[in-house]
Amino acid sequence: MTSQSLIESFNNANNEDRPALLTYTVAGDPSKEISLEIFKTIANAGVDIIEVGLGHSANVGDGPAIQDCTYRALSNGIKNDDVFDVINSFKSEFETDIIIMTYTNKIMRYGEDDFIKKCVDSNVSGLIVVDYPFPNNLEFSKKCEMNNVTFIQLIAATTSDKRLKEILKESHQILYYMSMSGVTGENLKTSSEEIISKLNNIKVMAPDKKIILGFGITPENISDFKKTDACVVGSALCREISKSVNEGQNPASSVGSMVKILRNKLKS
Repeated sequence: MTSQSLIESFNNANNEDRPALLTYTVAGDPSKEISLEIFKTIANAGVDIIEVGLGHSANVGDGPAIQDCTYRALSNGIKNDDVFDVINSFKSEFETDIIIMTYTNKIMRYGEDDFIKKCVDSNVSGLIVVDYPFPNNLEFSKKCEMNNVTFIQLIAATTSDKRLKEILKESHQILYYMSMSGVTGENLKTSSEEIISKLNNIKVMAPDKKIILGFGITPENISDFKKTDACVVGSALCREISKSVNEGQNPASSVGSMVKILRNKLKS
């Protein structure tokens, strides 16, 4: 029920006794060309999976750092097809898996079937749709499954056991665990130990599932999560991109340096 290459990315990281490292950046920020350069630099720096933000003006799940990057991309006129062009160019040179993170409106306006076909044609491995909750998303999830695109269900610390069991039963092999309520980029609201404990409980319920840990993961705390399946860092990278843009520098090199640091901090 999943893109095989994504599972291989998890397994390859596990074979190195570390979690898979995911990064999130907004496609088209600060331009299509530099966005592509950022993807290439991140891949060369050792990221396992690249999470690509397909920007939306009402990005309710994103904190200020990601909102700034999204505003810049949208102000530059970035469109869905532009994002797929960037992904296509990247995938022509790199095998690194791409996951798109976006919002329902972006998919519905494009057309569900056309959007999924575009993902397939662009070698996109997975999709996260922030505001498309379970079980409303099940039909779309099954369409993704039929096309070998992983639909990644969201679960949270506040998800009840009953709902969690239902999601685990219906989900593809990969899920995204939001470590806290609120938006991205905030400080963790609970201890690393408590987050790991909740993740371990989920793994007991569904040992075959891979779980991505996100929201509040930073260069300062990522080493606390060496025993998880995967960690995603987004806001810290987006802040670095904005800093470089504001200083008139190319953000690709500074982002690449941060990814190398993140990768090293995940090693046992």
